[in-house]
Amino acid sequence: MELAAVSDGHSAQLHAKLIKTAPHFDSFLANYVLRAYSKSPRPHRALRLFLHHHSQPLAPIPDRFTFAPLLSAAARLGCADTGRQLHALLLKSSLFPSSSTQSLNSLIHFYSSCRLLLPALQVFDEMSERDVVSWTSAISAAADADSPRHALRLFDSMVADGIQPNEATAVAALRSCADLGALSTGRRIHRIARVHGFSSKPNVATSLLDMYAKCGRIDLAEEIFRGLPEKDVFAWTAMIFGLAYHERSREALDLFQDMVEMGVQPDDRTITALLCACRSKAWVAEGYRVYNNMHKFGITPRIQHYGCMVDLLARGGHLSEAEGFIRRMPVEPDAVLWRTLIWASMIHGDSERAERLMEKRKLLEMDPVDSGSYVLMGNVFGSLGKWEKKAKVRETMVKRRTGKLPGCSRIEVNGVVHEFEAGDSGHPEAERIYEKWDEIVERLRVEGYSPHVSEVLLDMEDEEKASQLHHHSEKLALAFGLINTSPEEEILIVKNLRSCQDCHSAMKLISRIYGRKIMVRDRIKFHHFSNGCCSCGDFW
Repeated sequence: MELAAVSDGHSAQLHAKLIKTAPHFDSFLANYVLRAYSKSPRPHRALRLFLHHHSQPLAPIPDRFTFAPLLSAAARLGCADTGRQLHALLLKSSLFPSSSTQSLNSLIHFYSSCRLLLPALQVFDEMSERDVVSWTSAISAAADADSPRHALRLFDSMVADGIQPNEATAVAALRSCADLGALSTGRRIHRIARVHGFSSKPNVATSLLDMYAKCGRIDLAEEIFRGLPEKDVFAWTAMIFGLAYHERSREALDLFQDMVEMGVQPDDRTITALLCACRSKAWVAEGYRVYNNMHKFGITPRIQHYGCMVDLLARGGHLSEAEGFIRRMPVEPDAVLWRTLIWASMIHGDSERAERLMEKRKLLEMDPVDSGSYVLMGNVFGSLGKWEKKAKVRETMVKRRTGKLPGCSRIEVNGVVHEFEAGDSGHPEAERIYEKWDEIVERLRVEGYSPHVSEVLLDMEDEEKASQLHHHSEKLALAFGLINTSPEEEILIVKNLRSCQDCHSAMKLISRIYGRKIMVRDRIKFHHFSNGCCSCGDFW
């Protein structure tokens, strides 16, 4: 009876009793209680109980089953320092280096939960024996830490070692494929999941759906979605997001209606997906309808919903309305929201509003470590010809050691993901890539194309600005793709930033000149280029 109460974690009196009698626990009972508390709504009690009885002279000695629940509790609480102390205690104990695989797996999971990739991988590398949980924990840690290429390398090593992946392994690896746009690897994981009989499990199927949508194969995503016998909120939401990414906004909204009619309750991510669909087409009225009806599903607006609405209004040119929306928000707007409006003000030629908001809101003080604010401010001052103010922003950026996030584009060719940064010269085929781009530039020039040099808001000659634009990461990735793919293949490029106007214009022309279908997935949406046109209708 008492142990059942511990499992529920609701009895403060029992907890006090356990603290008082802790020295009389045997190891089995102590570990049972620690496991129960670690899974309860109050995982901190596991740590408190351990710390209390660990200090008692007659307390049971920790064994190979003690540390797993403690590390699980620390992971749930996000207590990085506590987890490190437990790691140190494990190292000093007689259990190390022969600690149980379970304890070491818990260590990897703990560090992963705290987004500490290097310690997680260090524990993994030092393990003498690894099971599927060890591999999966390491793969998940690499995926969670924005290291998808490392995650997939670990997955390949796991398969090569003869370890059979499980559902959790597939989900982590598929997430990495989605991030990279690694369609070939994703399909290989799909085959493995099918062979081992878990491809139709809800979490795996949803991950497959998401992977195919983000790798440009929305048709295969739809095929998986239609084939699901039962669809939970995660599957519906993933499909709505996929349609929104691919500019199929009306279908996304219609699918939501089907979801509601089927009796599936949407969550806050579903609402975000719908608002993204409205944003893609600048559907202000539809966006407001979604936003105003959230309460009917018991959903309270969160910062991401406010952000979508501000972006929808601002990018559609409703700058005053967007500013009013921000001021009426019941929560304090963050720097990202103000940057969204300031950026849109620049795009729509309202530089005065951009400058006013920048200086009144003290943008650099709101988020002094985010390079986005510095870059935006510098660009606004550059557009106004206020080079002195722009120089001061640069000086502040250097003084605070805030680095600019580089543009990065990825392309998969023959199952290998290649990565390019702006001005990249480190690729093994760099010479051929730049020769190909020179050829492309000449053909663009014949078609009457000229670079949008106004986008390079620096005090330099137009020729230098044009050179910078020519070497943007997605252009280098495209040149590589044209060299290494057959004429009938569709080219997919995944970029970490929003595409600039010059790259967008160039991609449209290149698709017509070379007769190629090109997809570019930036951080907002997919752009499908074909025969000189883009699916976004030049709205992005």
